Amino acid sequence: MTLQGKLFCSIYRSSRRSEMYLFVARATGLDAVPKVLREQCGKLVHVSDMILDPKRPLARADVSKVMDEIRDKGFYLQMPPPPDEDLFLAAGHPDNPRGKPS
Repeated sequence: MTLQGKLFCSIYRSSRRSEMYLFVARATGLDAVPKVLREQCGKLVHVSDMILDPKRPLARADVSKVMDEIRDKGFYLQMPPPPDEDLFLAAGHPDNPRGKPS
């Protein structure tokens, strides 16, 4: 099976940060990921394997950018999305210092 223009990757999630994922080439696995980054992620839990294809978009990242970074650096780190501004500012949210609506 040839993967012309495509990339077979593995996806791992961080045990330390919710919704942080690490994409790596399936063939090399975590070998190309710097030790410091692996330590910051905590235990990396394998989530899935998939074939990345520029014609098939990803939900939260530009598939071409993901593929380019995996090819160039050996990995792509998908950070958690920013917090929902409305939820963050809501009365009762622990990070709202006054606990009152803004």
